[in-house]
Amino acid sequence: MNDHHSRKGKLYLVPAPLDFGCGTQSPITDVLPELTLRTAASLQHWICENAKSARAYLKRVGEHTPLIAPIQQMQLQELPREAHKKGDHGGKSGAVFDAKALLAPALAGHDMGLVSEAGMPAVADPGSSIVRAAHDAGIPVIPLVGPVSLLMTLAASGLNGQNFAFVGYLPQDASQRTQRIKELEQLAQRHNQAQLFIETPYRNPALWQALLTSLQANTRLVMASGLTLESASIQSRYVKDWKKLGTAPDNRTPVVFAIGQ
Repeated sequence: MNDHHSRKGKLYLVPAPLDFGCGTQSPITDVLPELTLRTAASLQHWICENAKSARAYLKRVGEHTPLIAPIQQMQLQELPREAHKKGDHGGKSGAVFDAKALLAPALAGHDMGLVSEAGMPAVADPGSSIVRAAHDAGIPVIPLVGPVSLLMTLAASGLNGQNFAFVGYLPQDASQRTQRIKELEQLAQRHNQAQLFIETPYRNPALWQALLTSLQANTRLVMASGLTLESASIQSRYVKDWKKLGTAPDNRTPVVFAIGQ
C-alpha cells in the first residue's frame, strides 16, 4: 500500500489581524475564531512574509492559546524578497523561485503554517507560489477562517457583490495611473463590475487626488480603512459628493479603494 501521501504534513493558510502597522490593535479573539487560534498555536513550522512580524503575531496567539513551543524554537522561513516586493504569481514581473524547497518540513510529515503580515495569505499578499507548490507536491492546503479586507470592503460598499474584480496596485506614474483609472471606470460602467484596488499607505493621498480628478461625477467611490478596529471607516459616495466634502485618506493607514455603480 502506498502511504506516501499520508506521511505528508498539511499547509495551513493562517489569517492574521488587519491591524498590522496600526497604532492600536483589536483583541485577537475579536477577529480570529477559536479554531484558527488553536491551529496556529499547534504549528512549529512556518513560512512567512517577515519573521519579525510573524513572531509578534505568534506572541499575540500565545497570549490566548499556549504555543506548542517557545517562539525562539519556532522554525520560520521567510519568502524571498522578490516574492513580496514584485509578487509571486509568475509572469513578466513576478518572482520565480523553487517554492517547494520551503515546504521541506511538510514533505517530511510536519504540518506548516503560511502567514503574511495582515489578512489572508496569498490574497492581496504574497504566498500563492507556496500554495501552488504544495498542490503540485500533493500537500493538503487548508485555509483557515479570518478577516479578508477586500471582501469586507465589498460587502459594505453598496457596489455589485455579484460581479467584481480585485486589480491590485495601480501604476505609480501619474499619466499611466490616470489611464488605468479611466479603464477601470469603463469596466465598472460597461459590466456593472465593482473594481477594487489598494495602495501603499504613504501614496494614498496621491491616488485619492487622481481618483477625484479622473473619475466621472456620478461614479461611486469607496474608501475603507481601519477594518476590524474601533476606528474603522467605510464610506461610499459619488465622486461629486466626495469633492464637496474635501475628505482625504490617511497616509499611514492601509486603505481598500473601490469604484462602481
